[in-house]
Amino acid sequence: MNELKIIFFGTPSFAVDSLHEINLNYNLDYVETTPDKKSGRGQKVNESEVKQYAKKNNIKILQPENLNDKEFINQIEAIQPDLIIVVAFKKLPFEIFSIPKYGTINLHASLLPNYRGAAPINWCLINNEKKTGVTTFFINEKIDQGDVLLKEEIIINDEDDFGSLYLKLSSIGSKLLVKTINGVVTNTIKASKQLMDENLKIAPKLSKENTRINWNKPTKDIFGKIRGLSPVPGAWTILKNGNSEIRMKILKAEIGKKILNKRVGKILIHDRELHVYSKDRIINCTLIQLENKRVMNAKDLINGLKLDENSHVY
Repeated sequence: MNELKIIFFGTPSFAVDSLHEINLNYNLDYVETTPDKKSGRGQKVNESEVKQYAKKNNIKILQPENLNDKEFINQIEAIQPDLIIVVAFKKLPFEIFSIPKYGTINLHASLLPNYRGAAPINWCLINNEKKTGVTTFFINEKIDQGDVLLKEEIIINDEDDFGSLYLKLSSIGSKLLVKTINGVVTNTIKASKQLMDENLKIAPKLSKENTRINWNKPTKDIFGKIRGLSPVPGAWTILKNGNSEIRMKILKAEIGKKILNKRVGKILIHDRELHVYSKDRIINCTLIQLENKRVMNAKDLINGLKLDENSHVY
């Protein structure tokens, strides 16, 4: 089993747990990750978390600008991989995922077929799901629609947010990948077709539009959006205070008591806490980030920003 020739495709920190488990258990020949990016005033070069791990562990690294480049495809063919493993990476062309002897396996952070798409962890929290999990499947031409190999389910705790669930699923997924690889190579897993149902829940890419808080939604939906986008990218709103308008992220909140006939979005300062009226409850916003400012607790915001009696969010 250790003689399997594997190429790993991945980029963010979510993929590192899987990369580590595979590196411990198999002969990992190459890692493919996105090209380095320059950012900031000094144009500092930023390497992906997957590349950083590969460098520390002396794994050969591939970083093509274009996955459809014929020279790159020829390079993958020349390696003759038994398997390609994909975790949190862009769509692979047929010319690549069809190369390996045993196929190309993807790890997805949801219980497929629900939450196909770019942001499954965020959307299961935004939608107030009670459970989620990870799925391994064979890649085909359609995004997240290949034949399913294995799944593992976990309960979403009340205190979970995107950050905590991200870490849990990364760890669970890494173990499931090893189990999947063993099963595929020994032919002890039977792949099954995914359901094609128009009522399935999806996980589209996050955007400025779908990460904004709509205060006219039910309180549970507002709370789901806050926890589903915390700590990044952050559920946001506009704080109107006097003549100024400031973009503000709410990163942590608590659902308070029921209310009636209050102006939606109105801010109330009570016992040095920042409360916002929703349609039916008070929402206590405890961790906040104003645009271009550091993350702060509500008390610091109240101390540093004089809120008038008509201040509100929208």
